[in-house]
Amino acid sequence: MLAEGHAFLVKQLKQLKEVERPENVDAIEEARAHGDLSENAEYHAAKERQGQIEAQIADYEDKLARAVVIDPTTLSGDKVLFGATVRLLDEDEKPITYQIVGEVEADARNGRISFNSPLGRALIGRKLGEEVEVVTPSGDRSYMIESVEFK
Repeated sequence: MLAEGHAFLVKQLKQLKEVERPENVDAIEEARAHGDLSENAEYHAAKERQGQIEAQIADYEDKLARAVVIDPTTLSGDKVLFGATVRLLDEDEKPITYQIVGEVEADARNGRISFNSPLGRALIGRKLGEEVEVVTPSGDRSYMIESVEFK
């Protein structure tokens, strides 16, 4: 993942551990004070939320433990790699630019696609000037790699 994706996960994990978890513990205690737990909807909702928070914490900790942070400015070449910013020409010669990023950082509207997306998988390992055929949920597409940058 990129450094900003790593920082985002660290921030989210901190939010869960330092804010949401303690708030939920307080909600459980407050609901417990209302008496009969078998018919206490607030208690059951807070316990369910606790499970969700703990699952998110475990997921973020796992992703951070396995993460390899890559700085694209240290890379170069004409081959599409993780972190590369790729300018493509579609079938209508319309230019499209995407940066190949991790799943956490992916945001297609802002020009960042996951290396695991159909287009990301099709681009990885390809070189400048190559034509790429991509099978997407909206149909088959063809692109020409116009430029590969690492910024």
